[in-house]
Amino acid sequence: MARTTPSFFRRIGLAFSVLFNSERAAQLQRDEPENEQPAADTQTQPAAEPQPVIVRETTPEAALQLLGLLQREARFVDFVQEDVAAYSDADIGAAARVVHEGCRKVFGEHFSIEPVRSESEGSRITLAEGFDAAAVRLTGKVVGKPPFTGSLGHRGWRVTDTRLPKLAEGHDASVIAQAEVEL
Repeated sequence: MARTTPSFFRRIGLAFSVLFNSERAAQLQRDEPENEQPAADTQTQPAAEPQPVIVRETTPEAALQLLGLLQREARFVDFVQEDVAAYSDADIGAAARVVHEGCRKVFGEHFSIEPVRSESEGSRITLAEGFDAAAVRLTGKVVGKPPFTGSLGHRGWRVTDTRLPKLAEGHDASVIAQAEVEL
């Protein structure tokens, strides 16, 4: 089987895996042959099957735990799962106040959150070459290379500290709200 060149999108994925995963970059550096010379042997060796690159694997427990906290304090899941078409705007607004208050409580207790950009929304800003593309999304007509000058549409949010409770051994995080049975 002849060795094939990876597609453009595969090469982009590989580049990101090296940029955002220092262990992967170190592995590639270790695997890189020093001063590799082409072999005189012209026999084609079968290429190893390419392995998918996983940038970072996550587990769902933290997300499920957050949903559970939002449900407990704000009845968030109940609110989102409810078909609100039959309710008046006033009823929805009253329920939204309760959900909003509970969500703010959860955020305040379990997260420290700050804006990504300190400037006021609507202000003109310039993004120099090398700006953090993971923290700033360009919108509109993006042409050319930095520096880019534009209007700040949203300051963005960044979590600076997370304080989720520890999970007990054997806890089923997928149960974000227990069923209630009145006796």
